[in-house]
Amino acid sequence: MNTVILILYFTALGGLALYGLFGLLTFGLYWRHRHAKFPTPPLPVTLPAVTVQLPVFNEPFVVERLIHTAVALQYPADKLQIQVIDDSTDSTTERAARWVAYYKEKGVNISLVHRSQRNGFKAGALAEALPQASGEFIAIFDADFQPQPDFLQQTIPHFAPSPRLGMVQTRWGHLNTPYSPLTQAQAIALDKHFVMEQTVRHRASLFPKFNGAGGVWRRACLEDAGGWESDTVCEDMCLSTRAVLRQWECLFLNDVQSPAELPTTISAYKSQQARWSKGSSQCLLKYGRTITTAHQHTILARFYALMSMSAYSTNLFLILLLLLQIPLLLLDFRFSPWMLLFSLAGIGQPLLFVMSQRVLYRDWLWRLRHFPTMVLVAIGLAPNNVRAIFQAFLRRQHEFVRTPKQGNRTGTPLLELNFDWIFLVELSLALYAWAGVFLALRLGNYGPLFFLGSCALAFSGMVALNMREWRWHLKQEHRETAVSPLP
Repeated sequence: MNTVILILYFTALGGLALYGLFGLLTFGLYWRHRHAKFPTPPLPVTLPAVTVQLPVFNEPFVVERLIHTAVALQYPADKLQIQVIDDSTDSTTERAARWVAYYKEKGVNISLVHRSQRNGFKAGALAEALPQASGEFIAIFDADFQPQPDFLQQTIPHFAPSPRLGMVQTRWGHLNTPYSPLTQAQAIALDKHFVMEQTVRHRASLFPKFNGAGGVWRRACLEDAGGWESDTVCEDMCLSTRAVLRQWECLFLNDVQSPAELPTTISAYKSQQARWSKGSSQCLLKYGRTITTAHQHTILARFYALMSMSAYSTNLFLILLLLLQIPLLLLDFRFSPWMLLFSLAGIGQPLLFVMSQRVLYRDWLWRLRHFPTMVLVAIGLAPNNVRAIFQAFLRRQHEFVRTPKQGNRTGTPLLELNFDWIFLVELSLALYAWAGVFLALRLGNYGPLFFLGSCALAFSGMVALNMREWRWHLKQEHRETAVSPLP
């Protein structure tokens, strides 16, 4: 039994160290490609037709803002089409219809594509609307996005000199970073993904991916890659993987920002992260073998793609490592100095977070004060994400769970809560970690204290946040905001 425990322990530790080294690889590749520039080419003499697609589902607090932002895009009116693709079952449809009708009277080429059945979720909605799209290029924005007016002017020109350029992705900005420590922690996490990981994937041709919104597809590429498929909940990664396998090129523009809303509640953030964990795992199952044998791509590109798709498995390694702590303490297992090598391997990921803040902001050191919060939230999400991974492997049918948006709504956050048994797992892990802390202190075995203490704080914090939101939910009045008047 002792041997089994040690094997599991070093497996978990080695798994976490491997993804730490993967972070160092990403850092090295970023450093190599950091000076690459992609200036916007001049606007073509004849601009191509563009369709802007706005997929929404039950978003009464942001749908009007989204439509206003899309209409404000600077592009010739005769070349621009806007599709509000709506699967809603609440007042969102009415709100959207009123503004679509208003702007139609003003001469805007805008339409409402409403479905009464949510077949295929977001992927199904985009696929159903595509035959009605007139654009040679398709720009996509989720309900919480507010693209800059010159978004199309900064993205569309890149396609003209590159016939094999199939997709342009821009960096997500954040509309509500100062809202809370939770949103500030999320901003750091997303900045790392875009500034470091997306930069590396695109510039080093390591299976670049689309992020679902804030980007533009060449329609020919989208169709050649097989169009939208709904058998995963990460339809964006699914499509971009197929496009790369079909030898289409992708471009990431770090200097073009597409501001979006960060989830303001832990329940909303958990649903978002669970969807990303599940979708990434589904894509690994769907394309793992194909990527491995795609010899037209370098070994590094294939390795990077597989590591990226499996990255959420670090949540499983983390929980396994925690569960082994008390048995190891009872066995009087002591940490030897050479095991610090595992810790040194883990420095790769923190380096990426720090570098992304340094690249983007002058006050990057001040912003990093929320780094500890981000780490604790990431640890606290582990049970939620592990469940999503298991669901990806064990279930065939998967529901696309939307992330609720707040928009300009003030006061108590909007909550959409049902009791989730994962709360009991988080509570159990919090108690287990605290027990490990007290046992380590009693035995004088201080090696695992930092890890145990971090887990204890993380899971306790997750339990506290859940309980606070349930209290808000009980007090929340079930009413919708007033419909804003037409001018």
